Amino acid sequence: MTTRILPAVGDIDAARSVTTLLSQLPDAEPATPVGDSTQLIDTLARLAGEALDELPEVVLVHERIGPVPALELIREVSLRFPSVGVVLITADASPNLFANAMDSGARGLVTLPLSYEELANRVQAAAQWSAGVRRHLTSGNDVFTGPGGTVVTVTGAKGGVGATVTAIQLALAAQASGNTVALVDMDLQTGDIASFLDVQFRRSLVDLALITDISPRVLSDAVFSHSTGLALLLAPGEGERGEEVSDRSARQIVSALRTRYEIVVIDCGGQMNGANAAAVEMADVALLVTTPDVVAVRGAKRVVRMWERLQIRKAEETITLVNRFTRNTEIQPPLIQKITGTRVASAAVPANFKELQASIDSGRLHELDAKSTVKQALWGLAGELGIVKESATGKKSGGALVKRNSGAFKNDRGSIGRSRRRRDGSGHRPGDSEGTR
Repeated sequence: MTTRILPAVGDIDAARSVTTLLSQLPDAEPATPVGDSTQLIDTLARLAGEALDELPEVVLVHERIGPVPALELIREVSLRFPSVGVVLITADASPNLFANAMDSGARGLVTLPLSYEELANRVQAAAQWSAGVRRHLTSGNDVFTGPGGTVVTVTGAKGGVGATVTAIQLALAAQASGNTVALVDMDLQTGDIASFLDVQFRRSLVDLALITDISPRVLSDAVFSHSTGLALLLAPGEGERGEEVSDRSARQIVSALRTRYEIVVIDCGGQMNGANAAAVEMADVALLVTTPDVVAVRGAKRVVRMWERLQIRKAEETITLVNRFTRNTEIQPPLIQKITGTRVASAAVPANFKELQASIDSGRLHELDAKSTVKQALWGLAGELGIVKESATGKKSGGALVKRNSGAFKNDRGSIGRSRRRRDGSGHRPGDSEGTR
């Protein structure tokens, strides 16, 4: 049986050494090495999108891979692609590292400098394990299976620009079109999704933060099933507990959610921390919400530049939504696009807060009138982002017309089955009345 091997090695010399040894292994079919964690996830996603059998049996992860640390990368690969055997290449053969690697999901460890015999043994063992998992993967109910969903993050340029309303309406639009949808409140200190949807809850993100192996059963215990059909994973009621959610635990939570739901919408709020920064980095679509005023646009530019400095996301991979838009405002979407360096969504949300006030005050935002211009704009945005399923008529429940745009803004970082990054032009659709908060 041929063993397909995908090396993830950033250093050119190390990649050459690994490839040379792999080519000497019997029945081995080494692929061209990938240079970083993002490329590895994208490659596996593309292969899994074609067919699960297209995935390599073994992935080799070098200890110096980046930007995601090797152990966190191993954990993400293990969660999202459970039939792939991962082997860590490292110079540290200490018992502590070995234990941490096994806890992260590695099937073996190869020490540097590489030796043919050790590499052959570890690869063979990982390949045999992978073959066994693939035979039984579909028979177990407590294992994440199937292609991963699309992750959409919604971040505010500052507080009060409408990120939470946007996230909720995007999730409702995706769910109404027939997707399974999780809505996550990762505004850890000041999250308001529970208030907008009138939810009383006991469990939150914090309950998953310290769990090293999030099974479907553990995840379902932490999720609140809303009457709309949305699965809600909420911010803690005590804001100070948000510090317990680290970037590492956020990666694990997002990975678990995307293997369980077709669409995962994450409200990241207007303040960045390690957890929601990790979510933005993993997202297929990163939406930045701003209003057409100087303070908010400056905030949007500041957020984009911070993401670039921290290597979280490039400006051109970010989509900006203009909220509370009016035709007579001095700051128009093309100017916002020029200032931020991002792409501006063609769907601009009109300024019409009067439509929202009654629903927000009663905590029934999910019952917003289908004739609302704000709702129609946001559901139209959902179609533009490609997170709704088309019907024969092109209309979705709630009365909002959502047309799936073949040029929708789409970044396939970390998503299964979406290998091409879609690009679209910029533009805007003006409205004329008072916007979301």
